[in-house]
Amino acid sequence: MRRELLLEKIEELKSVMPWYVLDYYQSKLAVPYSFTTLYEYLKEYRRFFEWLIDADLVSVSQLSDIPLERLETLTKKDMESFILYLRERPLLNANTTQNGVSQTTINRTLSALSSLYKYLTEEVENDQGEPYFYRNVMKKVSTKKKRETLASRAENIKQKLFLGDETMDFLEYVDCEYENKLSNRAKSSFRKNKERDLAILALLLASGVRLSEAVNLDLKDVNLKMMMIEVTRKGGKRDSVNVASFAKPYLEAYAAIRQTRYQAEKTDLAFFLTEYRGVPNRIDASSIEKIVAKYSSDFKVRVTPHKLRHTLATRLYDATKSQVLVSHQLGHANTQVTDLYTHIVNDEQKNALDNL
Repeated sequence: MRRELLLEKIEELKSVMPWYVLDYYQSKLAVPYSFTTLYEYLKEYRRFFEWLIDADLVSVSQLSDIPLERLETLTKKDMESFILYLRERPLLNANTTQNGVSQTTINRTLSALSSLYKYLTEEVENDQGEPYFYRNVMKKVSTKKKRETLASRAENIKQKLFLGDETMDFLEYVDCEYENKLSNRAKSSFRKNKERDLAILALLLASGVRLSEAVNLDLKDVNLKMMMIEVTRKGGKRDSVNVASFAKPYLEAYAAIRQTRYQAEKTDLAFFLTEYRGVPNRIDASSIEKIVAKYSSDFKVRVTPHKLRHTLATRLYDATKSQVLVSHQLGHANTQVTDLYTHIVNDEQKNALDNL
């Protein structure tokens, strides 16, 4: 979603929110939370507040009138009823007979509500320096997480990684072969954005940065001479990230055409641009997701930008056998989350032994 459209949708949601949610929003801007995260959280609050009204748990005519005191007095049973509603309600799509949302979606909803309740009961201060209230019902609500061993998870994702020579094969496929399958009209669009798309794919595969980090890159953040970029990690921390040298020709090719191809002015700070009717804009996350999906599905299997992050992490661990280095590259605070890559590499080693 384009940044301008995202901000517009956020303002629409803010216009119907109670005052304490607006306080929460303002507080999280200072952390800072990304606008995408805040937008998703506001959508979850709207869904929850609409349910409160529909379930007659609050007697108001509009969301903004839901009193703070009602959140304080909601019971564990009330929250479990909301979860049951999510799990069993018919989907809005009339063409499906499936009921309810996925457990992943439910967990995301509860995570958003937990963040709001933590703010109201622990982080905010009233005139006396106290939280708005102390009773946090979300601490009594348990979430059901998918039970899966690291070995099982590694097995599930390893087929969606472009390991070994496949990393360069993928980039070369997009560069040299993808166009051959396109119609003349599609070729025109592909050629316009070819250098940019290849630069995006190469950067993700060569650095392991998150999707939001790639979207938010500015010109000043990219040092092609040193092959290093500056990104804003989760929690607002700035970090310097090394980029593998194989991405250099792709990034340089895009940098050479960025200004003229996308009509960029000095005020256009974003590194990755898109252009519509002569107006350049920062490329948005959904556009990069579509780019990755389009090329990867034609090459091997449809993947997400996060799978390209997994690819880099797995290749780096395979080359260094160091979880510490992988954690630093990915911007993780500890090595626990990199345990997955040891299992993927072990699988690769087992496959190699089987072929002896």
